[in-house]
Amino acid sequence: MPAPRMLLVTACALIDADRRILVTERPAGKSLAGLWEFPGGKVEPGETPEETLIRELREELGIETKADCLAPLTFASHTYEDFHLLMPLYVCRRFEGIPRSMEGQRLRWVLARDLRDLPMPPADLPLIPFLVDLV
Repeated sequence: MPAPRMLLVTACALIDADRRILVTERPAGKSLAGLWEFPGGKVEPGETPEETLIRELREELGIETKADCLAPLTFASHTYEDFHLLMPLYVCRRFEGIPRSMEGQRLRWVLARDLRDLPMPPADLPLIPFLVDLV
């Protein structure tokens, strides 16, 4: 059986002054629609994971940040039916602007301990304890 293709995706736990974390809902028509996830996206050829997050946060949420404001926390490694996901998770507490939906997705600020109450993709679930311990 051939190995599934590897997909590198970066994710970011944006943390506000009230120690809440921003999650976004996957829109209808996409795989895992209706599940809540951390903002981020696919690493494009020639991009570093940090460059990907800076671009994705600008495109998805209309906010600006810098590479030195992104702190790597942990990563997820999860096999889905047709690919294997490798997803580093970064923490960002310093950004400019107010996150808003740029692509029609719903946004929600939640306390880390309440992440367990949200339906999330399987790859995201093992990340929650790291965030609970952090904030």
